[in-house]
Amino acid sequence: MPPAVPAEPLPLSLYRDIGREEWARLAADMTQPLSESEVVQLRGLGDRLDIDEVRQVYLPLSRLLSLYATATKRLGAQTSGFLREDDTTTPFVVGVAGSVAVGKSTIARLLRELMSRWPDTPRVELVTTDGFLYPNAELERRGIMARKGFPESYDRRSLLRFLTDVKGGVAEVRAPFYSHMRYDIVADASVTVRRPDVVIVEGLNVLQPASSPSEVAISELFDFSIYVDADEKHIRSWFLDRFLALKQGAFANPSSYFNVFSGLTDDEAAAQALTFWEDINLPNLVENVLPTKHRATLILEKGATHTVDRVLLRKL
Repeated sequence: MPPAVPAEPLPLSLYRDIGREEWARLAADMTQPLSESEVVQLRGLGDRLDIDEVRQVYLPLSRLLSLYATATKRLGAQTSGFLREDDTTTPFVVGVAGSVAVGKSTIARLLRELMSRWPDTPRVELVTTDGFLYPNAELERRGIMARKGFPESYDRRSLLRFLTDVKGGVAEVRAPFYSHMRYDIVADASVTVRRPDVVIVEGLNVLQPASSPSEVAISELFDFSIYVDADEKHIRSWFLDRFLALKQGAFANPSSYFNVFSGLTDDEAAAQALTFWEDINLPNLVENVLPTKHRATLILEKGATHTVDRVLLRKL
């Protein structure tokens, strides 16, 4: 009888794979700080976030982030002590990435609120990379207006300079302000960050690698990063639903850049949304966003109902 062939060892994973129930148990001894009305206010259009999802998924995540921030601050203080310098520990920076319509903006807003309730991280600021898109006039000049949201449509140098100043301990740093109503940068407005405990940076392409070996990647300035993941067919459905909801809401505002779509029938609007998805958002997801998933510290995997089914946490 030939000797038994030993089974191949299971491939090692960089991540801890934690199911929804196991992750939710981490919240057993935590107090839910948000009310149902506060959750509704934080919820994005088309998102199905509820109080249970907050308690079971995002409350323990906010606590984990607060622990990471505290540990990083402690290491910074110890390093300063070792070097016989004053403690110059700078803000803990969290990156949140993922496709359009996957819910990353809601998650970023929610984490800002939850992290600020923990005693170690009371001051939390949120900045979106939309503010670092080139103005529409510049996109038109470069001939890339149809590729808005792709990596080349962002002023990467300005974003890198902003984050470098934040991590460098500059007392006051300003980021450009983006209006979703105007679909453009607002020239006379800005977001000011004054050395908080935590800065959350949310955007499609924040985990993009550097374009050349001599450049610094935006993600290199993150202390922790989150990728919000879902099956493409689910994201497509959420995107179409959101577009139809916007047609009835924000698009109806005469000041909206997308007001031209408010008069479409639902069938016409669905067809237009599908064109946007197939021509712009899906290619950007496949070519630029999804390939960066493995760079994240933590991955939130969502199912068809827009709720998190699984958490992947990179091993230390």
